[in-house]
Amino acid sequence: MKTKSVFGLDENIAGALSYLLGPISGILILVLEKNNKFVRFHALQSTIWFLVLWLAIMFVDFFAGIFGFLPYIGGFLGGMIGIISSVGALISLISLIILMVKAFSGALCKIPMIGEVAWAQVSK
Repeated sequence: MKTKSVFGLDENIAGALSYLLGPISGILILVLEKNNKFVRFHALQSTIWFLVLWLAIMFVDFFAGIFGFLPYIGGFLGGMIGIISSVGALISLISLIILMVKAFSGALCKIPMIGEVAWAQVSK
């Protein structure tokens, strides 16, 4: 029998839901869930992973905007950097789907480095 989370949901469902809105749902579930390590791990991993991705995308978008104003080559550089930002958004979407499916199936699925940090924090 699967253990329940503080929400009364099976831990795999609560773990999957922690990825639904990126760091927003991750932080919310992390604050509310106090006991279930599986759910806390996925919530913390979601928070860290999607904050890193979103900050990277915002950083790239910032430079796309700056380079877009350069005469002659600005449109080209801005466009190329915009493509990099789009790839980042695609990585975010694909990872969201994969991580939700893995959590729903009951797998721990640690993202390299981030997963280890998250597991170390919830295992304390």
